[in-house]
Amino acid sequence: MKRSTHGDSAEQIPAADGMLPRVSPLFRFPAAARRDPDVEAWFGCGDNEPLRRLVLPWFEALRAADPDARELIHDGRPTACAGDAAFAYVDAFSGHAAIGFFQGAGLPDPAGLLEGAGKQMRHVKLRWGEAVNEAALRTLILAAGRDMRSRLDRGD
Repeated sequence: MKRSTHGDSAEQIPAADGMLPRVSPLFRFPAAARRDPDVEAWFGCGDNEPLRRLVLPWFEALRAADPDARELIHDGRPTACAGDAAFAYVDAFSGHAAIGFFQGAGLPDPAGLLEGAGKQMRHVKLRWGEAVNEAALRTLILAAGRDMRSRLDRGD
């Protein structure tokens, strides 16, 4: 089983009863691989296989968004990482597919593609027969990869 970690940094912060390890705001997956066969298998199976195929080119774009891109299945969906830090995922439902961004709330989105009201996460929905602004979505994907790489370089 591949596990996530939230900050295994040696840095500590003061607490009422001593020192606590600093918790990273990033979603970390040390076991993420350059290519995970389970990710490949996800695209070819399931009742919603056509919608899974709809997001395959977008997952390829996620793979290309960071020079140290890695991947795994997390919570049943393909997840893209910059190194071991997750930045996006794809999923397929009965009526639509989605590309989700773990730090999406902070991404520039002049085309207004992002949906969601959570503290961090946002997603873009894709539906059969509905056009998507491909240039804007590619820009979001690249921005998400750069954002995560920047967070890693800063030591977040």
